[in-house]
Amino acid sequence: MNNESMYIEYKLDLTKDLEREIVAFLNTKGGKILIGVDDAGISVQLNNIDNLQLAIKDRIKNNIAPSTLGLVDILTSEFGGNTIIEILISVGLDKPYYWSKYGLTPKGCFQRIGSSSEPMSPKKISELYSRNVTNSLCRIKSPTQELYFEQLKIYYEGISRPLKGQFARTLELLLDDDYYNYAAYLLSDENGLSMKVAKYEGIDRINLIENNEFGYCSLIKATKQILDKVGVENVTHSYITGKERIEHNQWNEVAVREAIINAIVHNDYRNEVPPKVEVFSDRIEIQSNGGLPQGLNEGEFFHGISVPRNKELMRVFKDLGLVEQLGSGIPRIVSKYGEDCFELSDNYIRITFYKANAIKYVTPQVTPQVTPQVTPQVESMLLILDGELSRAEIQEVLNLADRKHFSQHYLNPALADNLIEMTIP
Repeated sequence: MNNESMYIEYKLDLTKDLEREIVAFLNTKGGKILIGVDDAGISVQLNNIDNLQLAIKDRIKNNIAPSTLGLVDILTSEFGGNTIIEILISVGLDKPYYWSKYGLTPKGCFQRIGSSSEPMSPKKISELYSRNVTNSLCRIKSPTQELYFEQLKIYYEGISRPLKGQFARTLELLLDDDYYNYAAYLLSDENGLSMKVAKYEGIDRINLIENNEFGYCSLIKATKQILDKVGVENVTHSYITGKERIEHNQWNEVAVREAIINAIVHNDYRNEVPPKVEVFSDRIEIQSNGGLPQGLNEGEFFHGISVPRNKELMRVFKDLGLVEQLGSGIPRIVSKYGEDCFELSDNYIRITFYKANAIKYVTPQVTPQVTPQVTPQVESMLLILDGELSRAEIQEVLNLADRKHFSQHYLNPALADNLIEMTIP
């Protein structure tokens, strides 16, 4: 059980200083607040959980500035046998965040130091304010103001949350002078954004055999079209054994879905360069424009610390169920493919998933007499092989996330000794 830390805060009940804790996480590295857990990490059963969640949402919306739209996620979870409230907080880009009634003062601005929330110095407040990001999508004017949102309305009606007359303001799609911003442009029925899914014959970009274009419509609609297209490409291979029929997708569909949605939600659209998906004979590559957000390092990125580059898009994607919870996408991908599938650059983030080949064990059993050179790693892999399994499935059973480590210490030695064979080499 985790103790309180820079990323975790326990609260037995809803307290009057909740805003202080949330502001501190927004201004530092994000984190989570567990309500219904005491300082010793012991949970209690909360009463009127729905009312507590509504009260929390209301306080965050009305008592914290700038807007935290798309940065805070409130949900329930099981902890120590009881249902508690979990508040997930991403890192905000519009620092400094502050408790509205105290303003930009040490009484209103806080940061996370160790396991406590401490007031910021006036100097720190001034430094953050001077570095405040001023070119996020919500502050860039849409290139056209003749926007329509019938597609977006249909998607919200599909989840029984019809958009009302003031939806553009509620979703922060307006500038202060009531002009539509760039986030509104991307979510509108017609825009100039086009995303491509390209397919090549081999392992390089020489022979292009398909170039599918999805766009010039609401970003939500385009996202769903891309997911459908990649779903078709992620064809299932079937293998008939003496016992059963075994099916394998080319790539783990959860990881691919997360990678595509992350690329679209976190893409840097300021240069009007959209994300892209490329399918090769041996892999799929998903690339977004823009490197890691300012202030986020690689370790924090892989740890699941969330810094939404486009919080307005994040809010809509989450409303419509395309994003489950803040900070969950990258850990899901890493759990299936390891960190090696990511290429992080100052200008882009590329994720590569290689196709899964089925592997089967071709030796009846492992004994010291038959295979005297078998290492403990190889032996542990052979013991779980029954029929045909994909590389990803073997890694999952062995609880191995690092693809390179698995290949070096498990897969390659077994292939070299002819203990296993590829069924579709």
